[in-house]
Amino acid sequence: MAAGTAALGAPPAPASVSTQTGTARERGYRAGRFSFNVSGGRCETCQGEGFVSVELLFLPSTYAPCPDCHGARYAPETLEVTLRGLTVAQVLDLAVESAADFFSGTPAAERSLRTLLDVGLGYLRLGQPATELSGGEAQRIKLASELQRTRRGHTLYLLDEPTTGLHPADVEVLMRQLHGLAEARNTVVVVEHDMAVVAGADHVIDLGPGGGDRGGRIVATGTPQEVARAAESRTAPYLAKALRS
Repeated sequence: MAAGTAALGAPPAPASVSTQTGTARERGYRAGRFSFNVSGGRCETCQGEGFVSVELLFLPSTYAPCPDCHGARYAPETLEVTLRGLTVAQVLDLAVESAADFFSGTPAAERSLRTLLDVGLGYLRLGQPATELSGGEAQRIKLASELQRTRRGHTLYLLDEPTTGLHPADVEVLMRQLHGLAEARNTVVVVEHDMAVVAGADHVIDLGPGGGDRGGRIVATGTPQEVARAAESRTAPYLAKALRS
């Protein structure tokens, strides 16, 4: 994690890598110097947020880029340290996909970035604030953390609409990871409306018959093929179409 307010990040990997540069060693900088959650290396004007609150007399407060760091989050001395030509602020601005190339050959960062790519999050920035994430993205970040653990099996994973906002190609990537967890003797329960995901399940429980107060009971249950043939299921026609494609 780059910091508490960041959703992603190869830090502590980028931070630890930064301390290996000549400039950082000469100045005695440790990894904490490159965290915008810790005083010392961050911009103290904005407390590492990159923006400041602007109080308006009769209107709600608004936010503007920090006048000192201009959104970089770090003190000028910290930004004087570069890794392959990039400052820590520029590294955190990289998308996961670009960061994977940048940190190629750095084991401490490669594994984390690879798992983020494996769950379809290659487009997010390393320093992306958690408040900017969708619910599906936040769940996939947690899933990426789980994928880095030593596989022991016998774990229950419960996901709620993890494909929200995903391109169909990324849905396929995510499904491969979920199937991998199941094959490792874990149990994966997914609440989902994407028929491609439903069609790839081992067992389906169709709740309905309608939404909201018109639903709440089990309409059909079984394999995707069995649910697709259930006459009383409103999901069945769409699932049948997904199974044929």
